[in-house]
Amino acid sequence: MAWRGPDAGVGARSALALALLVLALCPPGARSRALEWFSAVVSTEYLDPQTNMTVWSVSESGRFGDSSPKEGAQGLVGVPRAPGGDLEGCEPDTRFFVPAPGGRVSAPWVALVARGGCTFKEKVLVAARRNASAVVLYNEEHYGNLTVPMSHAGTGNIVVIMISYPKGRELLELVQKGIPVTMTIGVGTRHVQEFISSQSVVFVAIAFITMMIISLAWLIFYYIQRFLYTGSQIGSQSHRKETKKVIGQLLLHTIKHGEKGIDVDAENCAVCIENFKVKDIIRILPCKHIFHRICIDPWLLDHRTCPMCKLDVIKALGYWGEPGDVQEMPAPESPPGRDPAANLSLTDDDGSDENSPPSASPSESEPQCDTSFKGDAGECTALLGEQSRYGGMLL
Repeated sequence: MAWRGPDAGVGARSALALALLVLALCPPGARSRALEWFSAVVSTEYLDPQTNMTVWSVSESGRFGDSSPKEGAQGLVGVPRAPGGDLEGCEPDTRFFVPAPGGRVSAPWVALVARGGCTFKEKVLVAARRNASAVVLYNEEHYGNLTVPMSHAGTGNIVVIMISYPKGRELLELVQKGIPVTMTIGVGTRHVQEFISSQSVVFVAIAFITMMIISLAWLIFYYIQRFLYTGSQIGSQSHRKETKKVIGQLLLHTIKHGEKGIDVDAENCAVCIENFKVKDIIRILPCKHIFHRICIDPWLLDHRTCPMCKLDVIKALGYWGEPGDVQEMPAPESPPGRDPAANLSLTDDDGSDENSPPSASPSESEPQCDTSFKGDAGECTALLGEQSRYGGMLL
């Protein structure tokens, strides 16, 4: 069966299936993830000593830490009181200054510390050891009014939020002046932010490159096979054309009434298994076996051999291997015994008796040697000898 070549659509569907498989097997850590966080509502209240008026402000400007419980807290604001003015609250023995009415802290208090110097977890644990009910971190100056995520796993159930640098410095200055500031923390809005991790970007890039390489290799394989198949088809057509020309050199004969050497009622064609009838055109092979022309010609195109004795007809006509070869082999000798086709009265395709006197000049009645298939005059002589032996014309 002739090879049809791979279907390009199959290659495209395979590449799509590969892409879906890659996404399905993609590890959870490499996929895009949703970051969930909650804003914090921060309200402050204090008494301005210059105006003797209560100053109250509220804004949703804070952000809960990743490991913080999402719940409210309230208390007086306290700041670190460490040697050298350390406001980051990283030292384990850090103490806090909490201004309170009457000079005594009797209510829960909130630790206000600056970002930097140590991890978020260390700051929270230092304040928790001083019994702070919540920890408020204010961001660094170059971040302005922004807040960032905080990771502080292992700090328990203490409330942790971050506020902006300006707000944190404002509260710090009030507390350092000894002004009691009461802070109330409330739960704000839930936010969901989609982001793609760097691991997922690398994984998708590798998967895409792999898919492209596989697709390119498939296309190269497809076109190479298609080119080879087209070349083989062209060669096969050329081979059959040459073989058909060689088969055309075999003797033809039209069966007539009272034919000598053939019993019309008994003899049959070995290809179609039907008896020969008058006016049937038969082909005579070099091995003296006879067949219907319409039966034997297609057979010889595909098999080159006699259906009965397996004689290679192409070689028997003087061609070695392929029909394009010009090397000649000796003409086959008649086998001993009775020659079933020796007494046949040969005629051309028009049914005229070749034993009748020729009506044309000798040059017209003599068969012409096909120089496109024979290499020299010796081969032509061999064909003429075959004709004279059969008493017919080469067609």
